[in-house]
Amino acid sequence: MKRIGFSCSMVAAVIMGCCAPAQAQITERQRPAEWSNLVPGARFMDRFRPMEGSELRSDVWGADYVRPRLVDNGIEDKFWSYWGGNIVRGEDGAWHLFVAAWLEASEKGHMEWHDSWVVHATAPTHHGPFRPKEIVGRGHNPEIYRTDDGTWVLYVIDGRYTSHHINGPWEKGTFDFDPQGKPIIEGLSNLSFARRPEGGWLMVCRGGGIWTSDDGLTTWRQVSDGSVYPKVDGRFEDPVLWRDSVQYNLIVNDWLGRIAYYLRSADGLHWQVDDGEAYMPGIARHKDGSREEWFKYERMRILQDEQGRAIQANFAVIDTIKWDDKPLDRHSSKNICIPLDPGLLLTAQAKGKKMEVRIRAEEGFEPTRDLEVGSVQCGSPREVDYGRGAAPVGQRAEGGDLILQFRIKDMKLTADDFAIKMLVRRKDGTTTFGFARRGENDN
Repeated sequence: MKRIGFSCSMVAAVIMGCCAPAQAQITERQRPAEWSNLVPGARFMDRFRPMEGSELRSDVWGADYVRPRLVDNGIEDKFWSYWGGNIVRGEDGAWHLFVAAWLEASEKGHMEWHDSWVVHATAPTHHGPFRPKEIVGRGHNPEIYRTDDGTWVLYVIDGRYTSHHINGPWEKGTFDFDPQGKPIIEGLSNLSFARRPEGGWLMVCRGGGIWTSDDGLTTWRQVSDGSVYPKVDGRFEDPVLWRDSVQYNLIVNDWLGRIAYYLRSADGLHWQVDDGEAYMPGIARHKDGSREEWFKYERMRILQDEQGRAIQANFAVIDTIKWDDKPLDRHSSKNICIPLDPGLLLTAQAKGKKMEVRIRAEEGFEPTRDLEVGSVQCGSPREVDYGRGAAPVGQRAEGGDLILQFRIKDMKLTADDFAIKMLVRRKDGTTTFGFARRGENDN
């Protein structure tokens, strides 16, 4: 085992401090005018909460706009530059991060990523601080998942490692891909994976093609004819895929425009794009409202709870344009962790001309106590996101749960709406959300 110990002024400062490659890293994407009418809680980006950590320091590497920062959040040190990776809990009860890394002293600076290592790091909490434990081997953009037979699969570009235990030993190998006569969409890199409820696995590649495997280890077969990404101008990469109890979720990043998009799907093959930014610079904030103004956020990955809900996002971040990160300078990159509002646990059932939506109580949460029922908007996700959802026409408590009744016609559901959405204010003034699969016979 090897031991290894967004504001306009900020953007202007970065550009003024660098040379020609600035244009290769930044462009301003014009948002649709209607996005200005989205209500609080509509965007995926509204789910980000203040970062966890207690060690706020300024005597660390980085431009002024990322100092002071929480150095016990995610992973960082002065010897290594870190990039990508996702967090899982192992059989040992510890939290594990598999992250790409290269020495800060590398001659190529950030461009050393082409020859990065996969570092295995651990932490006592899922937000860090993660400490390097071992080097698994060569690789970039790792993502780890566990198959039904208990095998840990650690994907890297152009390969994979497998192990029967989270702590290894790891065996290097490759995946087998069968495009099934279809053109492969923008190559097979930057893959992301999700377990299918009916069995097997789903995968999305960098270009937005969808693939399936019977067990997450054997042959991946391409099942889409084209990219599922939004039909907008974008330089897309770094998709992240996960499935909760309601739907598949997909976020893809436009690295040039520094804006990400959020998509949802009932079956993993047919996707809908929700309006509003999924994330962009400016989301790393502290509990006192101050921010870490990282120049770029890439390689988003998701940590899920037992219901499959996204409860934390981790990102590769850098404080400057990549080409300006030189060896042994003040610039570098790290991985940060940002909590997410997991949302409400909802189920829906059609009863005649009405829809009953159950909001489940959870540990520390009682809907009758914690929600402002008069603020509820529910129905077609697009209608709800713009404040045009249905208000409840009846309610009752059942155990700790709250059941709300809506007129189905007021919910404005379309044939494409496989799920309903709810937005509601908490008693503390914040807004939360929830999704539920549509009840039967609710047309």
